[in-house]
Formats: sequence, structure tokens, C-alpha cells
Amino acid sequence: MKNIVVIGAGTMGNGIAHTFAQSGFNVNLVDVSQEALDRGLKTITTNLDRIIAKGNLTEEQKAETLGNISTFTELKDAAGSADLIVEAATENQDLKLKIFGQMDELAPAGCILATNTSSISITKIAAATKRADKVIGMHFMNPVPIMKLVEIIKGYSTSKETFDAIYEMSKTLGKVPVEVNDYPGFVANRILMPMINESIETLYNGVAGVEEIDTVMKLGMAHPMGPLQLADFIGLDICLAILNVMYDGFKNPKYAPNPLLVNMVMAGKLGVKSGEGFYDYSENKKAEKVSKMFLK
Repeated sequence: MKNIVVIGAGTMGNGIAHTFAQSGFNVNLVDVSQEALDRGLKTITTNLDRIIAKGNLTEEQKAETLGNISTFTELKDAAGSADLIVEAATENQDLKLKIFGQMDELAPAGCILATNTSSISITKIAAATKRADKVIGMHFMNPVPIMKLVEIIKGYSTSKETFDAIYEMSKTLGKVPVEVNDYPGFVANRILMPMINESIETLYNGVAGVEEIDTVMKLGMAHPMGPLQLADFIGLDICLAILNVMYDGFKNPKYAPNPLLVNMVMAGKLGVKSGEGFYDYSENKKAEKVSKMFLK
């Protein structure tokens, strides 16, 4: 496999495109607008410059990486010679099903169709295509160029050939692939999201404040980032969407999102990307200032 299409130029999509391009793959990056594509390329360029500053990349390698990326606003123009298409659109089931129907229609017969979904059933996504054996989950971690883990999720009909091809390809990207079966939340979010939700419950019940909860988990459990800060970093809307998928999938009340999380999302307090969540990011993107809503 040499020709890769990435759908979505947002945080995950541009990170996936960056990673493939830096590993020497030809990447067609697709989004609905040129403005979104330009933002994605700007982010990739900035991240490459950071790697250069650390002495881990040369200017020539940066130029080669950027030269491996082409941008498109129409999937039909990008997918004609694809060996692998990776969908990295918003974590919305209906949208993903629609995109996979289009991917199936436009991609070559032998092309593998992958999704970066963090929680939605691979089996359900595959059912939107006529090539369920070639549909698989590739759940990258954010930030993609840095984080080593990739959850490789098999749907009910994913073939061994497809799984083996994606597993080995992940290694060529410098990643550590982990085989996971198709259940809501997979492994990463099945464990992480209840922890984040319980942290919000702890705040909601007045047990401790935002900084106190994060400090306990950082200093007591050696987590590099507190759960509330991490929720802000992920996006509270994404956390809510994942919890809803798990709640719907398992029908278990332990996955029900806390009312505080629901209200914050409805109020548009989504974390870093909106400028405010559990912390205030109006001055910088570091979690240094607790949102006024949670000040004592």
C-alpha cells in the first residue's frame, strides 16, 4: 500500500495525514472546504517545525513530507487510486455511515476502508458498504505524530488479510498496534471515559475542586494530565458522544454521562477548542486557570 486518502483535516485527520506523509506515503487529504484544508496544512507545518526544533527532522525531510500531501475538497477526485482510505470525520454515527457509503462507491475494489472512530461499532460502519471484509478500525491517539498507540479494531466480518495488512502498516508508521475486538468504546475509551465521567461526578458532588481532582490523579496515580484537563483537551462534546455510544451499546447506567457534562456541552463549554471548559483557555491553551464557574 502506497496511496493513502485521509478524510477530515481537523485535529485527528491532519495528524494522521502528517504521520503517513512523514513515513513516505502519498497522502490525499480531503475536507469539505479549502479553508479547512489550509488550516490542516498549517498545523502540519507547525508540528514539523517543532520536530525540527528538537533536532529530530531536517528541513529537507519537512519539505518531502509536505510534498507527499495533496489536498482535495471532493472525495471522488481523491479516491481513484487509493490503497487505503482513513476516515477521521466528527464522531457522529450518521455522518460516518454516509461517508463510508461514499467511500465504498468511489474507492477501487481492493481498497481497505478504515475509520478512526473512538467508540462507534466497526461492524455497523462496515454494514454501510459492500466490502465488510475490508473495513477496519484504526484508532489513533492524539497528538497522532507523537503518540505510539493505534487500536486496530476488527469488525464482525473483517478479514484476516485486512487485519494483517493494517497491523503491519501501523508498524511502518512507527506505531505500536494493539488488536482489539468490536465492542463500544473498544479498550482505550471503555476505561478512560468512565474515569473522566467519575471525575466530573466527583466535582459535581462537591467532593473536591477542579485543580484538586487533577492534582490527586497526577501526583497520586502518576497520570501526566489530570482527567478534567484531559477531558478539556479531548473536547467535552467528544467525551459526551463516546459516553452516549457506550451507554446505548451496553444499556448499563455506569456509562450514563453526568448531568454537568451534558449541561456544559449544551452551553458550548467544550474545553480547549471553545476557550473554556473546566479550565479557562482565553489567555493560553495551558490548564493554568480554573474556569470561573468552578471557582470557590
